[in-house]
Amino acid sequence: MMFNFLFPLAHLFGPFNLFRYLTFRSAGAMVTALLISFLMGPRVIAWLRSRQAEGQPIRLDGPEGHLVRKKGTPTMGGFLILMALVVSTLLWADLRSGYVWVTLFVTAGFGAIGFFDDYKKLTKRSSSGLAGRGKLLAEIAISGAAALAIVWLTRDPALKTALAVPFFKNVLFDLGWFFVVLAVFVVTGASNAVNLTDGLDGLAIVPSMFAAICFAIIAWVTGNLKFSTELQLHHVIGAGELAVFCSALVGAGLGFLWYNAPPAVVFMGDTGSLAIGGAIGVISVITKHELVLAIIGGLFVLETVSVIVQVASFKLTGRRVFRMAPLHHHFEKKGWQEQTIVIRFWIIAAVLAVAGLSTLKLR
Repeated sequence: MMFNFLFPLAHLFGPFNLFRYLTFRSAGAMVTALLISFLMGPRVIAWLRSRQAEGQPIRLDGPEGHLVRKKGTPTMGGFLILMALVVSTLLWADLRSGYVWVTLFVTAGFGAIGFFDDYKKLTKRSSSGLAGRGKLLAEIAISGAAALAIVWLTRDPALKTALAVPFFKNVLFDLGWFFVVLAVFVVTGASNAVNLTDGLDGLAIVPSMFAAICFAIIAWVTGNLKFSTELQLHHVIGAGELAVFCSALVGAGLGFLWYNAPPAVVFMGDTGSLAIGGAIGVISVITKHELVLAIIGGLFVLETVSVIVQVASFKLTGRRVFRMAPLHHHFEKKGWQEQTIVIRFWIIAAVLAVAGLSTLKLR
């Protein structure tokens, strides 16, 4: 918004010329989101606590320590993340960018699904929320609409329905309309993967910030003709503006981590985890880095695979591979301290993020 209103006035007031620079606006979005989180965090948490006398319902079959440590902690803290993220993006991004609006649409849509899921858990006083089938159909509808919009917004005909392969500079697979199916799978898969990871204090938000930092760089590079040419990447016209959104997500994540660091005073809930995962997923589709997302978000993939393996093994053989799924609960059952699991998983996420980012150079 400030870009659209203030940059045209640069000839009258020189400092407004700063708004032309993507790096300046990205930094501004991150700081703004962080400040909003700090200013509004205590108020939002107090409001959530006043509406949730007993806090988030805890799984009775979960790790025993959760019934003691986490009982009474309010959920739906993802509302704070979304508020800081959306306001900062609207303030600092170029609102003429269709990609920004598609990303905001997915973020808000998945956030709404998560909100109703959290609300139902609270009203039913149960750890199960919306029916799985209805929840999945809503996610597919939102991500499908976003995928069609991305195809329409992509200006390069060669990239509209194409899948790029990392490490190979000229490899593109034109998927035709199957691209929409792939995009739906990536967005819904990323959303639910982050949701599965969100089981310990601070566990999901830090890897999400690592992914947001990586995709801020990817968006900036792929959206810049000079740098995308030098790195032999596919140039996605207009994708650079998503660096502002990703930076705002980092700022909002840092602000939320202030309250979510162990011991957490608020949980993000599905309101936050579904929205963050969906946002990261749709940005990977726009920037043509869907496969790289599997590396950058490798921790989320690992957590999801652990659930799939656990369910498949139990249904086929009657035996469990892990003591409990997702994977972080397995280590809790083995006696690891929560902080130990969280920090070690952060380290794994950081290594995978760097590995994924290195694909920009390895061609």
